[in-house]
Parts: sequence; structure tokens; C-alpha cells
Amino acid sequence: MRNLRTSMKHIHENKDTSNKTQVTMFVFAGLTEDKRLETFLFILFIVIYLVTILANLGLVVIVHNASNLQNPMYFFLSYLSLVDVFYSSTITPKMLSDFMSLKKTISFAGCALQFFFYAALASIDSLLLSSMSYDRFVAICHPLHYVSIMTRKKCLCLVLFCFSVGFLQSSIQTSCTFSLQFCGSNLIDHFYCDTPVILRLACSDTVTCDLVTICIVSAMAMGPLVTILLSYTLIIFSISSLQSAEGRRKAFSTCSSHLMCISIFYGTIFSTYLHPPSSIFTIQDKVASVFYTAVTPMLNPLIYSLRNQDVRRTIISSFQC
Repeated sequence: MRNLRTSMKHIHENKDTSNKTQVTMFVFAGLTEDKRLETFLFILFIVIYLVTILANLGLVVIVHNASNLQNPMYFFLSYLSLVDVFYSSTITPKMLSDFMSLKKTISFAGCALQFFFYAALASIDSLLLSSMSYDRFVAICHPLHYVSIMTRKKCLCLVLFCFSVGFLQSSIQTSCTFSLQFCGSNLIDHFYCDTPVILRLACSDTVTCDLVTICIVSAMAMGPLVTILLSYTLIIFSISSLQSAEGRRKAFSTCSSHLMCISIFYGTIFSTYLHPPSSIFTIQDKVASVFYTAVTPMLNPLIYSLRNQDVRRTIISSFQC
């Protein structure tokens, strides 16, 4: 009798679990419900997206074709621009289509795919910025050995490392998050698929995925940031030891564009993710996310085009021809 009761209990538990219907589609809350504002935002973001694509691809073409830009710094910059093209295209086109749609839906597989590429490309961006800071450190602190240290093979290995780590950690996060059971609400209080809002919708225990996400995001944010801070600390000491004021100015000018890109990138990351957890996403959170996913990829090539003399001269000379 005891065994029969145990068997009946297991059958009942399995029946309860099987009755839970797995979510096959998610619905985005979006940025706003005001239709007039959505029309304005659609025009604004399609302009931002087009500028992002044209500016980044243009910078890739310029670096590839200009003989005076064939050095490691611009090698990394061309890959950063290429990543920004795909990074922006992961989020913005879907957001634009949702502005014109009555219902902002995405399939379960589509959501997983969007998050996979978003997480991978954001990490690659961070790692590339870190590699560029190392390049600046070698150029300023060890100028006589720069050519022998920053070889073409080493630069290519650094880029391959950035891509490998980016896609590996994204695979872990995506498989962990989307292997959970989603059987309740399918409303995502955001305009794209991101781990914090997705995990809130899970029916199963999320402790493991929460820990995995915290560890990976912390490593991907703080690891490159530590490298950047260490590189620029040594660069500052090296520049301050220069006797010539003109030499100090020239040395710092080679880093100014990169520093601006780093400040914008990490400033938006910290404003998006480093705040106390909340059950809802505020409009301030969404605005920070918009800046991080749509505006930052547009600013990187513009900063390098406007502030870097070599790139600016190359652009002007190409137009004159």
C-alpha cells in the first residue's frame, strides 16, 4: 500500500509538471505606448542606425585602403567597427519594426538568438577596447620595441582571442538561461531580450543561472577594465616623465579618441547594470539601454573620424580625389 501511494504521488507530480505549457513566444513592453512618440522614435532610430552602418563600414573601408593606417591601432579599430555593425543590427532593426507593429512579439528561438549575439558582440567590444589599450601602452611606453612586440600575428591572435571568449561566454549564458522552464507570463518589460528581464519570467529555479550571469558579466566587464586602467596608469607615468610639453601633448593625443570611446562604453554599461535590482524596468533604465545598444556603436567611428588626425586627413584626401 505504501509503495502504491508513493507511485501515485510520483504520477501526480509528473502530471502537474507536464500540464505546464512552455512559452513559445515573448511580447516586448517596448519603450513607450504613445503612438505619436513611437513615430518620432522610429524616425530618430532609423537615422541613428543608418549613420551607424555607414560610419562603421566607411571606417573599415578607409582603414583597409589607406596605406598610412596600416598599423595595429587601426587594425583593432577596423574590427571594433565591424563588430559594432553587427552589434547594432542585433537590436535596432527589431526595435524599429516593433515601433510600427501593433504587437511587439518575438519567438522563443528568436529571443535566444538575439541574446546570444548581443551578449557575444558586447563582450567582444569590451575585449577589443582592452586590446587597443594594450597597443597604446606598448606604443608609448616601449616605442623602440613596438614593431617587434605588436606583430601582425600577435594582433590577429588577440582578435581571435576576443571573438573566441565572446562567443564562448555567450554560449554558456544563453544555454543556461533558455534551458529554464517558462510557463507563466511572457511579457518582457524591455525592448530586447536581456538576461535580467528573461530570468524574472522563469518558472524553474534561477539560482544557478543568476550566479553564472553575475560571474560572467563581472568577468567580461571588470577583466578588460582592469587591463585598460593598468595600461593607462603606466601610460600616464610614461607621458609625465617626458621633458617636452609638445611630446606630452602628442603622446596624449594618440590616446584621446580611445579614452572617449572607453568612457562612453563603460559609462553606459555601469548606468545600465550597476544599480540595485528592481522588479520593473524604469524609463531611465530603458534610456540607458538605448544609449548602450544603439547610440554607442554610432559614436565610436564618429569620435575616431573627428578627433584622430590621421583618419581625418585620410577622409579629407579621399574626398578631394
